[in-house]
Amino acid sequence: MNVTVLGAGAWGTALAISVAARHPTRLWARDAAQVEAMRDSRRNARYLKDVPLPAALELTADLDAALAHARDGLIVVGTPMAALRGMLEAVVARLDAPRLFWLCKGFEAGTGRLGHEVARAVAPGARTGVLSGPSFALEVARGQPTALVAASTDAALCELAVEAFHCETLRLYTSCDPVGVEVGGAVKNVLAIATGIADGMQLGLNARAALITRGLAEMTRLGVALGARPDTFMGLSGLGDLVLTATGDLSRNRQVGLKLAQGLALPQILAELGHVAEGVYSAATVLQRAREANVEMPIAEGVLALLEGRVAPRDALRRLMAREVRAEVPGTPRA
Repeated sequence: MNVTVLGAGAWGTALAISVAARHPTRLWARDAAQVEAMRDSRRNARYLKDVPLPAALELTADLDAALAHARDGLIVVGTPMAALRGMLEAVVARLDAPRLFWLCKGFEAGTGRLGHEVARAVAPGARTGVLSGPSFALEVARGQPTALVAASTDAALCELAVEAFHCETLRLYTSCDPVGVEVGGAVKNVLAIATGIADGMQLGLNARAALITRGLAEMTRLGVALGARPDTFMGLSGLGDLVLTATGDLSRNRQVGLKLAQGLALPQILAELGHVAEGVYSAATVLQRAREANVEMPIAEGVLALLEGRVAPRDALRRLMAREVRAEVPGTPRA
């Protein structure tokens, strides 16, 4: 099976490295100079400088050639959420009924749409799904054990993803709940910022456990309100990805929280980070969708207030701790 990965960031490159060991794979980058540098060094110097690119992995800056390679195969969009719409439009302008997965996690700024909602609007003839789960790109590129979930309402497309990606080091599960998988992938980034702030303030492991657990409840409430299955959030794209992103030192969103706790300004943090931290851009949209669905998300509210500079970390904590006492599970007695 031919596979084309669109986007040579960390995650797109890592997946292309993994797939190239088993299938003819072509990695596309928009920047021709970046492609030439990668060809010369067999490294992605900006994102994965310590991992060699396999000789079998083809590199191109020609989008037509990249898509022609996967005309009867599988396309993976590895761009940030902000570029998903444009990439889908470019693909469907060149191919009829392409088979396509995306890797990005978040809500589209402005519209507040998840990936499957963007695809439904701009690429209704495409067969699409999302590939998600607890996965740091560096570990995937190194061949360290990882489990992902391919989610789509198209069962045959999910099986195609298993054929393409499943191997000794990358285990694939399938799901018919792309809504839940995408909500989990989007909200966990915001919650990881919250956990990073708590850890940066040295609030302790009790506080970390409480934030992750109550954050999972917020994520589930929003997902169910948007049409997801509640059990999805106990899986890889819910609890699994939340724990990884909230506690792993490779997490860019966690790093944002840690640095906010140190008193650094957000523009400085993002400049030092150098990579996209989706939680920073998703927080406002997460709250937008939550308010439209009448869903309470106090942790996400606190993160957004911090990102916008409206409160200091200790004030946000004070607000959370002062909330009215209630039953942990709605509908059950308090005592």
